[in-house]
Amino acid sequence: MFDITVISGDGIGKEVMGAALHVLDHLNIDFNYNFTNAGNECFKKTGTTIPDKTINEAREGDATLFGAVTTVPGQKSAIITLRKELDLFANIRPVKSYPGVKSLYDDLDFVIIRENTEGLYSGIEEATEERATALRVITREASERICKFAFQYAKKTDRGKVTVIHKANVLKKTDGLFRNIFYKIAADFSDIRTEDRYVDAAAMLFITKPQIFDVVVTTNLFGDILSDEGAGLVGGLGLTPSANIGENYGLFEPVHGSAPDMAGKNIANPSAMILSAVMMLNYLKEYETARNVENALIQVLIEGKTVTPDLGGSASTIEMAKEVINKLEGKL
Repeated sequence: MFDITVISGDGIGKEVMGAALHVLDHLNIDFNYNFTNAGNECFKKTGTTIPDKTINEAREGDATLFGAVTTVPGQKSAIITLRKELDLFANIRPVKSYPGVKSLYDDLDFVIIRENTEGLYSGIEEATEERATALRVITREASERICKFAFQYAKKTDRGKVTVIHKANVLKKTDGLFRNIFYKIAADFSDIRTEDRYVDAAAMLFITKPQIFDVVVTTNLFGDILSDEGAGLVGGLGLTPSANIGENYGLFEPVHGSAPDMAGKNIANPSAMILSAVMMLNYLKEYETARNVENALIQVLIEGKTVTPDLGGSASTIEMAKEVINKLEGKL
């Protein structure tokens, strides 16, 4: 049995989470769900977007499933807080084309690995009446572990190249450190090809020649921006899952927002949440089951009959999830 901490959040987070749990409930695996809260609705009830109880629940579980939350300006970010508290230093964002989905490219399968704890997202800022300053923090320790993680991920998943993306020609100290550490770590993985790209050139290549990428490793802000660009290549955020991984914990979430304007309509695409659950299954070493769920979703996408409006259909969120379950029959 696996203990799963479930943070549905608010907006469409509750709907897509319900769909994903419906799929998980039909697997031959025992899950014990511990439901807890975060986000704007949580703030209205408790005065905080992320209670200590939620953080503790995430620490105690085998993995955490996170839906989507609304973050109001001035509020503490629930997801960034969880990443820091659980030291989830690696963010994994697949950029993968799925058949049956209208996208710019139908042959992409690469992964962005983003350092998740520092950079400009360290949140160290100060302001006067005349100017505001943000401190970009790049440390040797964080750079070494994310670069090592990227190479280990490439080796584990039989990928042959790791690209480091940076801006060391301008940010000579911070990105210079990150790039140099990348090549230091690369020396221990001589069987994996390496290259480095400036972030502006990489952004262009994402559009013009994305097939050249395999595993990408980069700093926090660059990874955040490029990940959304990557999602735009393969059908949008509704198809894009993510994993936040640390030494001891794993948290899995779709990368779309809470879309308050869609909340309650039961039309949100559950694919990213289901694929995030697939990433969780892989994390839990339930590899065959993860593959079966992903393949079932692919069949639903190919048929295009029971899909949500953004995918050209008229199905509800839960109807699409039920169709994934139908495809799973006989596979488990």
